[in-house]
Amino acid sequence: MESRVKLAGHPAHPMLIVYPLGLLSTAVVFDVIHLVTGAVRWTEVAFYLVGAGVVGGLAAAVPGWVDWAAIPRGTRARRVGLLHGVGNVIVLGLFAVSWLLRRPDPALPPTAAIVVGVLGVVLMSATAWLGGELVERLGVGVDDDANLDAPSSLTEPPVGAWRPVRDRRDPAPPTYPGVERRLPDDRP
Repeated sequence: MESRVKLAGHPAHPMLIVYPLGLLSTAVVFDVIHLVTGAVRWTEVAFYLVGAGVVGGLAAAVPGWVDWAAIPRGTRARRVGLLHGVGNVIVLGLFAVSWLLRRPDPALPPTAAIVVGVLGVVLMSATAWLGGELVERLGVGVDDDANLDAPSSLTEPPVGAWRPVRDRRDPAPPTYPGVERRLPDDRP
């Protein structure tokens, strides 16, 4: 399924998600540095990173939603996309709460603001994996002929994936449905 929202011929959603992923993850890293060093400059910067990350996440959500809405109903891709999208809405909500908790004093945020950010990054890691599953395994945003019902990448390799070459002495070569393989010295 080809992406419906493109910039310069490429899907917009994957281009835009790098910003919130980087900003929000870096904010949590800066919070950890603050906890280790006690230096407040790290949490002050984290406050602005969280704000920018939430705005970036909202910007990335629009083309993501448009692409998800175009996925045919009843497919595995639609279900995975729904989990990906709902999970990311929760991620943005967690970071919005973190930002609001930091707002009174960005230099010394309450512990809850940091904990909520860490939870956000953990969930963001899971939703990023789901996004990878959508693109890399299911082909969403890649091609109109993509397999929108491919099995999970955790269960089996995709059709056409590398498989070991059989030994010539083996009388029965392995067969794979829909895959015609020839050995280098086979003649058509």
